[in-house]
Amino acid sequence: MRFGFKTSPQNTNWADMLAVWQEADDIEIFESGWNFDHFYPIFSDSTGPCMEGWVTLTALAQATQRLRLGTLVTGVHYRHPAVLANMAATLDIVSGGRLELGIGAGWNEEESGAYGIELGSIRDRSDRLEEACEVLVGLLTQPTTTFHGRFYQLTEARNEPKGPQRPHPPICIGGNGEKRTLRTAARFAQHWNFGGGTAAEFARKRDVLYAHCADVGRDPKEITLSSHVRLGAGGEIGPALEDIAALGAEGLDLAIVYLAPPHTPAVLGPLAEGLATLD
Repeated sequence: MRFGFKTSPQNTNWADMLAVWQEADDIEIFESGWNFDHFYPIFSDSTGPCMEGWVTLTALAQATQRLRLGTLVTGVHYRHPAVLANMAATLDIVSGGRLELGIGAGWNEEESGAYGIELGSIRDRSDRLEEACEVLVGLLTQPTTTFHGRFYQLTEARNEPKGPQRPHPPICIGGNGEKRTLRTAARFAQHWNFGGGTAAEFARKRDVLYAHCADVGRDPKEITLSSHVRLGAGGEIGPALEDIAALGAEGLDLAIVYLAPPHTPAVLGPLAEGLATLD
């Protein structure tokens, strides 16, 4: 079992979030740090403060030395995948090969509508994610990419320089949609993130993912399985440890503990001690 943490850049301030990441960078049990990619706060007052995910991630890459880092996850409708490929390659360089490229189909109607970014139907989102994966892999691995899809069209497009990770930064696909999202993960992902839930729910989605892997001729062992895990309502560590143990029994590879704001590095020491009992 491996462990990471997540600090959403909402309802917080830069100094506090930075302090958490720099402290975690010195605690070996934390393999990775994650943020999210939204423009409004989610599951809270949407009029509150929310910093942009990729800018904060780039700053955190420069403020840390060891942690792998990524977004859980970037909705592909927010940025053209050619732009995202350039961003990812550059951040992979800046971070010294520590980037995890987290993407998903997108779901937030409020911020998409407010910004005039087309979200589309469930089918549109699934089709767009699949096309975006093809574009990203092409631009991150090939000298030029030509692609003619329903959402994206590229003609001998280039993306240079590429990052140090080969063949490209690991692609983490977040989402639980059994017919499309998990099939896309089976085709393209090196990492699948379960949004959170019971061990039984995780196991069922895992089995669906593995069935898609069999259909496309993919070894499921090539895909890291991760899940969001939450502390107790008052920040207690015990409930997270219980959930991680249950998920681990179902084959979870990476537990990502969500640290709700206000952010403080004080939680990291006790959390690390608790996680060490599960390692």
